[in-house]
Amino acid sequence: MLVTSPNPVHGLVYRVGRVMWESEIDEEGARKNPSGPAPTLRTVLRDVALWAVLTTAGVVGFPDTERPSVAQGLVLPAVVLAVAVPASRRWPGAAVFAVNGLCAAGLANGSSPGNAYALALAVMTYLMGVRGGSRFNPLLVLAACLTVDFAVCAVLGVGAVWWFYTISMLPLALLLPWLVGRYQQARLALVRGGWRLARSLEEQQRFTAVQARLRERTEIASDMHDSLGHVLSLIALRAGALELSPTLSEQDRDDVAELRRTVSEAVDALRETVTVLRDDRETGPKESTVESVEELLDRAAASGMAVTLERSGESPALSPLIGHAVYRVVQEALTNATKHAPGSAVHVLISHENGLTETRVTNSAPPAGPLPGAISGNRGLEGLRERVTALRGVLVAQPFEGGFRVTARMPDRVGATPPDQAVQETPPPPGAESDRRLGDARRTAWLRFAVAFALPAAAALSVLPTAAYLAYQLSSSVLRPTDYSAIEVGQQRTEFTGRLPHQEYRYPSDSVRSAPRVPGTSCAFYRSNGNVLDQVDIYRLCYSGERLVSKDVLPGGPSAS
Repeated sequence: MLVTSPNPVHGLVYRVGRVMWESEIDEEGARKNPSGPAPTLRTVLRDVALWAVLTTAGVVGFPDTERPSVAQGLVLPAVVLAVAVPASRRWPGAAVFAVNGLCAAGLANGSSPGNAYALALAVMTYLMGVRGGSRFNPLLVLAACLTVDFAVCAVLGVGAVWWFYTISMLPLALLLPWLVGRYQQARLALVRGGWRLARSLEEQQRFTAVQARLRERTEIASDMHDSLGHVLSLIALRAGALELSPTLSEQDRDDVAELRRTVSEAVDALRETVTVLRDDRETGPKESTVESVEELLDRAAASGMAVTLERSGESPALSPLIGHAVYRVVQEALTNATKHAPGSAVHVLISHENGLTETRVTNSAPPAGPLPGAISGNRGLEGLRERVTALRGVLVAQPFEGGFRVTARMPDRVGATPPDQAVQETPPPPGAESDRRLGDARRTAWLRFAVAFALPAAAALSVLPTAAYLAYQLSSSVLRPTDYSAIEVGQQRTEFTGRLPHQEYRYPSDSVRSAPRVPGTSCAFYRSNGNVLDQVDIYRLCYSGERLVSKDVLPGGPSAS
């Protein structure tokens, strides 16, 4: 009796799934350390909850057992589950084999091959898929379980329905949950690995950004020293020359001397501040930034780069820091175009409008296509963003029409009102290693997902035609009880042929076939109801020639041995 009436067992499925899901949290640690530490209280409580749910399912199905025995039907399965549930964390294969023994013992039930412990078997095989580390050992366990089930059927000499249950239902309870567990294991590994990799990349990117900002601050400090320090030195020099002028009074000469000393002290303080801000680790020579943007582009064109310059608006008197920032934006964009898009055309636009200076560098798509793999870097853009932001400007770097565009908007003078445009962050390009690992993990997860559904689908396609044919044979040989009562002994077959089903029942058991009958008669057998998997009575009609000489109701199973 598999599904003949509403069964409370089905209401336990949700609780089983909940407990199974919670039990997956510690699986990765269990696989890495099979001996494992002592189980925590939380783990023990989960195992107890799972054992209680599975045991309750067996208790609910116990009354349906033929000649129920408390020791064999309740106590022994409870003990087996009490051992199998915690053992499934370290020995999932042994736990599956033990629970499969309960299902094999259920095949001895004369009323129905199914029992409630098929649910426990499905749960154990699912946990074996989630927890199992080897690819081949679980398959050997499943093959051993099916071998035991087939051997039990052969030894007991069960009927066709029992064989059908063993060939179809038990393999599904073994194989399908295991495949789903394998897919779940791959999915969990993908999620955990993805988060670990994301955290690592986040830390690496944060560290790179900090380095770029510090480097850019060092360069800003150098620029401040070169520009402001130079101006202050000129002021001190002019004050010294003025101090020697014969036209000054003694009071004026003292005031100019005080001014010269103050400017000299300011230059010394500026030098000390810049020294503190400098990164002592960067001892390499600094590249010259005296040249203009035009000279920079001329050098790039001389090296073979296709570059054009366009200026828009009336060029104001830019502060030295703004002018150098414009130079650095163009320089960094040219460097990136050379590195990431060799052979592309570069267009530089410098426009001035409403107190703002916009520098836009656009490179076209590379003629040979994008370079294979991801190119590391992005530190230059981080440094530029730090520099432009310090000048109260904004920097936008993003793909544009197959190529790339870098746009910087800054006020013409330092300290002026910043532009209204918001900063748009550009996501960092993914690393080649992370792409490869993520792609491999996704392919593995999808492959397992496909196998988890393809194999059961193939098994169903091979089993369903046989099951459909058997169901047709059983349902088309049913003689309704009202028709059986209307048939009387002594009638000719032609008188009640219309009451008979389309065909006779071809699979009566040996005990039904060997039941005493009137000598010299031929008998036809029919099922008493359309329940395909339940125990039914058999109607026997015996004929002498075309005349009905006897009719009997014989207790019998739905199939022959």
